[in-house]
Amino acid sequence: MSANAIEIETLRKTYAATARSEAKEALKGIDLEIPRGSIFGLLGPNGAGKSTLINILAGLVVKTEGAVRIWGFDQDRAPRQSRAAIGVMPQELHLDPFFTPRASLEVQAGLYGVPRARRRTDEILDLIGLTDKADAYARSLSGGMRRRLLLGKALVHTPQVLVLDEPTAGVDIELRNMLWQNVRRLNERGMTIILTTHYLEEAQEMCDEIAIINHGEVTARDTTANLLSRLDGKTLVVRPEAPAALPPLPDGVVGEARPDGSLVFTYPSSRFPAEAVLSAVREAGISIRDVTTEEADLEDVFLALTRSA
Repeated sequence: MSANAIEIETLRKTYAATARSEAKEALKGIDLEIPRGSIFGLLGPNGAGKSTLINILAGLVVKTEGAVRIWGFDQDRAPRQSRAAIGVMPQELHLDPFFTPRASLEVQAGLYGVPRARRRTDEILDLIGLTDKADAYARSLSGGMRRRLLLGKALVHTPQVLVLDEPTAGVDIELRNMLWQNVRRLNERGMTIILTTHYLEEAQEMCDEIAIINHGEVTARDTTANLLSRLDGKTLVVRPEAPAALPPLPDGVVGEARPDGSLVFTYPSSRFPAEAVLSAVREAGISIRDVTTEEADLEDVFLALTRSA
């Protein structure tokens, strides 16, 4: 048994030309492995190919070329088993307005061929916090409740892999926290989670590993910690004892005076130690009251990688 939940080899997808648009190569030979039991981030700008990749994994889009294996099942040779191994919580709120949450989960379980005796409808309703709304029509649910119901529908067949496509878009902080608590709980039980999000702080906090897709290609794939360490730039914030102007700085060090009186220095850590910056400050006769550093976050890495691509 492979150690990977998903294995993708040379995956390509080309959309044929239409009367209104030219042919488009959405995926350009993607190779990607997602380890079992991980929370894996799939990031990229709009139009990068993320949705196409997810829809291929879900069996909603037919690939042009390549191989996809989900939980060891090849999509071409064992399509039913590979599809049963994955659950997808879509970004769009597609629900039948005349179905109750209980009915929606029961119908979804039936579509996956889950016998009545093995259905976990009440357990899932409790997990997503909709027990008290189990018999209310979906049209009466708030937007956040509908999004929770989408998560429940993705779990009815107990998949080994769960894909969350922009799960917290447009939801309040309370619902977002509840969702992430549930996701961590599912991951602790062994479920592999694939997350796409535009909230990069979420990916930084939640994901073990991250792949960045741009223009249909994987431009970076590494642990979150290693991605954060890629940026060479460091930022040093000096708070002087008294108001001071920027001192003369070595070539390669950029200084900025902030409105609060602090002096900010950005420099490549591979060329300058922090002490070289501090020495320039002291030599200018500036007494230092406090020094802090500002580390790069995932947004900085994301912007740097997509711009370079």
